[in-house]
Amino acid sequence: MNYEILAPAGNLEKLIFAFVYGADAAYLAGPKYGLRARAGNFTWEELKKAREIARELNRKIYITINIFAHNKDLKELPDYLEYLNKIKPDGVIVADPGVFRLVKRYLPEIPIHISTQANTTNIEAVKFWEELGAKRIVLARELTLEEIVEIRQNTAMELEMFVHGAMCISYSGRCLLSSYLTGRDANLGDCAQVCRWPFHLYEEKAPGQFFPIEEDERGSYIFNSYDLSLIEDLPKLVEIGINSFKIEGRMKSVHYVATTARIYKEALTLALEGKTLSPEKQNELLKISHRPYNKGFLYGKPQQGRVDEKNYTLEYEFVGIVWGFQDGLNYAEQRGKIEKGDYLEIFTPDGLTVRGIAQKLYDEEQREIPSTPHPQMRFYFAGFPPLPKYSLIRKVPRGVYDE
Repeated sequence: MNYEILAPAGNLEKLIFAFVYGADAAYLAGPKYGLRARAGNFTWEELKKAREIARELNRKIYITINIFAHNKDLKELPDYLEYLNKIKPDGVIVADPGVFRLVKRYLPEIPIHISTQANTTNIEAVKFWEELGAKRIVLARELTLEEIVEIRQNTAMELEMFVHGAMCISYSGRCLLSSYLTGRDANLGDCAQVCRWPFHLYEEKAPGQFFPIEEDERGSYIFNSYDLSLIEDLPKLVEIGINSFKIEGRMKSVHYVATTARIYKEALTLALEGKTLSPEKQNELLKISHRPYNKGFLYGKPQQGRVDEKNYTLEYEFVGIVWGFQDGLNYAEQRGKIEKGDYLEIFTPDGLTVRGIAQKLYDEEQREIPSTPHPQMRFYFAGFPPLPKYSLIRKVPRGVYDE
């Protein structure tokens, strides 16, 4: 059986980092028809480039065409599908039956994966798509482990499931809040994440049944869901026969994509031997921007489905990318301000971490500077051994440094 870590790629840079950090495949969208309209996404030419990169690295790319299409959305879709047929992605991800029908017509040789948006929650739905010619089902997030086992026992189709990332308060992402309140349609890829807003709720016809007006000083976040993390459960999921382990986050940072790809790849390698990733390694997932984690519906209805706050946890600040080593100095690109004397942690593509102090900083002309204040400026830094290209630079929290 084949297994893969499937990473999100909101643009070309994230695609490259996903592959460099261990992802076996990436899912991405073209300029239209994907459910992350504000992820950056790929132009037609960038889709071609993405395919070339994947081939060079012996990786796979899957193109999302998973909006719920209206008639107007279908007018330009055949041209797009004909273009995809030329570049030959390894699969396309579809939710809408009408889009599925057109994909079958214009991409007869490309495997079709059924999106989680199709809400596949039972074996008969799996068999329905199987009879139509789909190759893979992306299972609904609302399934329990027992239900997944039953589906696996009754189909030979490839099964994919989300193991990490943001959860939606609505059933498999089908939500109208954004459309009603902002005019941005979540089912066409333009969700405004209204569920993360602070709400005040009063129900006059249900005396005694109410949410507090304030859960904290910022308001009441009654729809705000936890993030999913099933890193500990990979051995069990491998054992029951899940093929593809999917990470949510096409709108997340390079730091998020790279870190999750590396840690889940290491976890999968161990899971194939029946082992679990060490707690120390699992803790790398606490260093990316995240909400509190839970296990979603895997073991039944979540005991805690919502987070009583709006903000993400962000203790380690992502501040740069290493591009090389020259004249005894590491050469990097700024993604957050670094000051001389900052305590830094470097996370490398092979999963190692190196800690130290930014003893000296230099601009591109190698003139010493006190800090790196300009967005994406290139700079040199001293105090570390030669670091691999694509290494990620984090600023360590003061409390951790003091320890």
